[in-house]
Amino acid sequence: MTITLKPGQVSLSELSDIYWNGTNAVLDRSFDAGIVKAAERIAAIAAGNAPVYGINTGFGKLASIKIDAADTATLQRNLILSHCCGVGAPMPDNVVRLIMALKLVSLGRGASGVRLELVRLIEGMLERGVTPVIPEKGSVGASGDLAPLAHMAAVMMGHGEAFLAGERLDGATALNRAGLMPVVLAAKEGLALINGTQASTALALAGLFRAHRAAQAALITGALSTDAAMGSSAPFHPDIHTLRGHKGQIDAGAALRQLLEGSEIRNSHVEGDERVQDPYCIRCQPQVDGACLDLLRSVARTLEIEANAVTDNPLVLSDGSVVSGGNFHAEPVAFAADQTALAICEIGAIAQRRIALLVDPALSYGLPAFLAKKPGLNSGLMIAEVTSAALMSENKQMSHPASVDSTPTSANQEDHVSMACHGARRLLQMTDNLFAIIGIEALTAAQGVEFRAPLATSPELVKVIATIRSAIPSLEEDRYMAPDLVAASELVSSGTLTAAISSGLLPVLET
Repeated sequence: MTITLKPGQVSLSELSDIYWNGTNAVLDRSFDAGIVKAAERIAAIAAGNAPVYGINTGFGKLASIKIDAADTATLQRNLILSHCCGVGAPMPDNVVRLIMALKLVSLGRGASGVRLELVRLIEGMLERGVTPVIPEKGSVGASGDLAPLAHMAAVMMGHGEAFLAGERLDGATALNRAGLMPVVLAAKEGLALINGTQASTALALAGLFRAHRAAQAALITGALSTDAAMGSSAPFHPDIHTLRGHKGQIDAGAALRQLLEGSEIRNSHVEGDERVQDPYCIRCQPQVDGACLDLLRSVARTLEIEANAVTDNPLVLSDGSVVSGGNFHAEPVAFAADQTALAICEIGAIAQRRIALLVDPALSYGLPAFLAKKPGLNSGLMIAEVTSAALMSENKQMSHPASVDSTPTSANQEDHVSMACHGARRLLQMTDNLFAIIGIEALTAAQGVEFRAPLATSPELVKVIATIRSAIPSLEEDRYMAPDLVAASELVSSGTLTAAISSGLLPVLET
């Protein structure tokens, strides 16, 4: 399947499809004319004598140096190769493909001055699975994601490295095997490829999509924990949340209420329960998870705008002028990444408290210690809870905002930077931790509900437990636990857990 992208109108759902499903992407051909017009304008400037930044001058602190027309191609080649300074492990393939799709969208706006040849090459690389090796570290999120995007551009020139059919190859070989030809960059094209926020934005989008999947799963496991602890569903009453008015809280409360609808466990203790109130980790789920949902929705709006933006420099404006600006500064993305990190941290923090509640016989309303069938002889889920605490703490440490840090670079020409790229990159590790926390809650909650037999949980949550048990058997006695935690985390990260729930019940990002 191939998505046809319309620059300026690309939706979150289209970007999500590219990220999760590896869907191919091409530009709507109606945008070709604007691309060609801007490229012709750049070619005319390059053939003249007037110095214009990025076309016939040096870059950054070297912008005052005029470059001869005969050296235009060399200038662009040198720019890309000299900027290939990334370090660290390769970014995940689905993130790199998202970077390439975002670059297509930006170039498609017709303000970057590149030839259609470059656009077609990126489309061909996406279609045929040529995925540049982009090291994860090296961008400060201003003047563009220079190093990461240079590694992408290098492959387009036949340099660098790329993955093809699972094999890591040099760029020229990868293109050749895919039946593609490398390009010789013309005036400004190298700058158009590496100026821009596409690496930061792709990482931030990946973090957003993963955080939202975890947030949906946390509502499921939170409902399951509520039943396991014989908690009250009264705090999920719609009027409580309408009176406050926050949409995320209203939606989270509705989801929890529907997830617990028809529970025999819940109905068994509506009358005669001596407890007046549950701990906050049960009672305040709509308020906490709903606030996180609102935050993620705000991030979604920011990143959807950024995904459709032109962020290189200089830009070919509608009147034909070429003007240098600062759209490459990724401050909006940095703020969005920091907000996502806060949401990830809080979703995991309240989930971890529910895990702790269920394994503690002083709090769990009749459940055995550590949910072991023979406590003492067996430790049950004791250390699974400890692991969840370790992951929660790690996420807290990583949630410190990246956007408030800046360091001058490039001989003080780039004297304030956003740090968006690594601010967004940390979201991948944080969501890995969150998937594991939610997976552990799935194990503890399912085990707790099973101790309530012969009473059954709700029809929706019965489906959830069946999904969990299809991958991980009930804990009858102590066993080697690590594979169980991996499998539980995978149920969350793959979307299998959320897929068990009836369509339309869980809150979505786009509202």
